[in-house]
Amino acid sequence: MHVVIADDYQNCVKDLKCFKTLSDHHVELMVQPSKTSAELVERFYPADVIVVVRERISITEELLEQLPNLKLIALVGRSSKYIDYAACTKRGIAVTHGISGSHIAPAECALALMLSARRNVVLEAARMKAGLFPITLSHRLSGSTLGIYGLGDIGELVAKGAAGLGMNILIWGRQGSLDRAKELGYEPAKSREDFFSRSDIISLHLRYNKDTLGIVKQSDLMMMKETALLINTARAELIESGALEAALTSGHPGYAAVDVYENEPILDGNHPLLKMDNVICLPHLGWADHDTFELYFGEAFEQVDRFVKGQTLRLLNPDVVLQK
Repeated sequence: MHVVIADDYQNCVKDLKCFKTLSDHHVELMVQPSKTSAELVERFYPADVIVVVRERISITEELLEQLPNLKLIALVGRSSKYIDYAACTKRGIAVTHGISGSHIAPAECALALMLSARRNVVLEAARMKAGLFPITLSHRLSGSTLGIYGLGDIGELVAKGAAGLGMNILIWGRQGSLDRAKELGYEPAKSREDFFSRSDIISLHLRYNKDTLGIVKQSDLMMMKETALLINTARAELIESGALEAALTSGHPGYAAVDVYENEPILDGNHPLLKMDNVICLPHLGWADHDTFELYFGEAFEQVDRFVKGQTLRLLNPDVVLQK
């Protein structure tokens, strides 16, 4: 089989242990993102199988019409809203998915951003390389208040780590999050205003769906302290478009640290947040550690192997009639 693996931005898939699963196939790795739809078609055209990472590429009916050889899309992750499943089914293209979720990696990323931003780690490392002294003053975490919006599996790990550093934990979200906060001994916020105005740091840990799209408004951010930090390692779309940039410009909150963007990847430094000195930007690496990659890509490659052997698949389009 001709297998094309898209979006290997880290250029690391070939070094994963699970990559051996594809040793009997002709495999091409896309390290650089396609800049045009025509380039994407050219890369995918010879493929019997494409392996795609969750929401990085839109698999549209228009794209599928130009890929006559395609038989299988193996998704890295559990689901993607950017795949036209009906169009895949119509063309006999199977779409498989993973089953695992990694809460540890994104939780660690949120904590790393929290420490880096509050203790000026990134700023001071750059200043020291530039030969600059004396140091700037930073903000202590112990005794400060961390607001967690959405106390799910990731939020719980972040809360546990922050509590271990001596932080006070304040929770906001749906009733389930508020009830869970009480069970774990954390304080539920009295109101939305109480949550945004009292937190020294806010970390977003909501699932992205139609109900949470733009759930954080500019008016919410404007209630934050001038010294406060907003961390987003979940989804950029949780914040209404342009609201974070506008709020940071106004000085409420004073700082932000983000790992997610509305349109990824960010190329050539072309994003307004990258131009702000009070923001730390990471290239969506919250999930990118060795253990997670072995798990996620291993599940995708296992589905490719099962497809070739005619075995049962984990299908996102179960009505598809598989091609031979």
